Formats: sequence, C-alpha cells, structure tokens
Amino acid sequence: MILNTIETGTGEPLVLLHGLFGAAQNWGGLAKRLGQRFRVLALDARNHGASAHAPGMDYASMAADVAETLAAHGVPQARVIGHSMGGKIAMMLALTRPELVERLVVADIAPTSYRADSRAYVAAMQAMELRPGMTRREAAAQLVPAVEEEGVRAFLVQNLAFDGNMPRWRVGLSEIAAGMSDIESFAPPEGARYTGPTLFIRGTRSAYVREKHMDRIAELFPFVQHASLDTGHWVHAEDPNGFLALVDSFLT
Repeated sequence: MILNTIETGTGEPLVLLHGLFGAAQNWGGLAKRLGQRFRVLALDARNHGASAHAPGMDYASMAADVAETLAAHGVPQARVIGHSMGGKIAMMLALTRPELVERLVVADIAPTSYRADSRAYVAAMQAMELRPGMTRREAAAQLVPAVEEEGVRAFLVQNLAFDGNMPRWRVGLSEIAAGMSDIESFAPPEGARYTGPTLFIRGTRSAYVREKHMDRIAELFPFVQHASLDTGHWVHAEDPNGFLALVDSFLT
C-alpha cells in the first residue's frame, strides 16, 4: 500500500520509520531539524497513524509498503532511519531492496526475535471501554493495571482520536493483535545481506541490543558501525541532540 507521508524540507531524500503504536508525527522536532538538510519523508506504517488498515504485519509486507510509497513519491533511493519496529522494517527493506537504501540507521533494535511487553499493551487497549464524552486522561486511567509507566500510557492513548462524540482508535488494533508474532520476529531471506553503510544506535539502558546480537548484525550488515547513547529504548526522544549529532555525521 501507499503509506501516509509527512514531508518536510528539501534536498536528498531521508525516510523516517516509527515503532509499534507510533506515527510519523512522533518524529516531530527531529524531522524539522533534519529537514534543514534533507527532504524528509516520515511514514505511517500500515495500521498506524493515517495509513490504511490491512491484515499482515510481517516485515516483508511492511518493507514492500515503504518501497511502493517511495516509488509513488518519485524517490529512487533514500537514506533510511528506523526505530524499534521501524528499524526492523528498515532492515528488511535494505535486505530485500538494497538498491533503494543509500544508507541505513537502525535505532535500538536488533535483527532477531523478541518477546516484548507489547502483547500486554495490545490486550489492555482492546479491553478498554470507550464511551461518549470520555477524556484522554480517563482513557489512560484504564490502562493503569496493565501499563505501569505513565509515559507509556500517554504514548498509547495518543492513538485514540477524540474528533467526535465517541473516541475511536486510529490504529488497526485487531490487525496488530493478529500480527504480533510477525512483529516480534525477524526472518530475512536466506543469504540476504546489505552492503551499504549502516549505523546501529543503541540505548545503554535498553535491553534490545546486546553483545549476543553482534555476530548476527555483522553477518547481515558487514559494513556496520555502532554507537550508543545514555538512554533507554527511546533513543531519539530521550536524547534528541545526541541522536541528531550521530545521525547527521553518519548521513553526511
């Protein structure tokens, strides 16, 4: 599918891919700052933001969405940055359509399978009772038993639209729930490699990228560099200046 795109700036194309339950708009200030040097295209993944809802959350399908969207925007090749689920989409795009990816930045995710907290989040979101006149604060309060961190609750309820009497989910919750096994996994084609310049940025207080992942990263991305920031999983949100400095140096 052709994905909803928020475009900023002019110059060489740069694609931004968000994580699970995120949206293109979450790149916000970073997209604007990168737009001072690049033509930034921030994409909503399928079942997220303003993109269409459809079954199939496997990374081959989601990478194909990005390829189709780039073609629709007349972009033959781009620098690509992806965080978390978006990082897996970016990796799959580079491994299956390497001619589309000039340089690759992967933020705090590895090319491996994870059993994350996301299943509990999906179940809690599906169990919420939406009612007319509900406020965002009331919606977030329903998530307290399943989601301990206030910031995560606020992030999840950003996916609720309050543009009518009855709140509604922007995300395709049923499609995401059905696709959780695919979202957690990562299975590139046998023998696939991306030989373009690649940068992995990890948060030192995050458990997503560890020493045990390094051999697999090097196998798939032989021209890889590694960098770290003193953050948790949300490296670009927790230290935007540090993230921008690493990315800007690598991309240019």
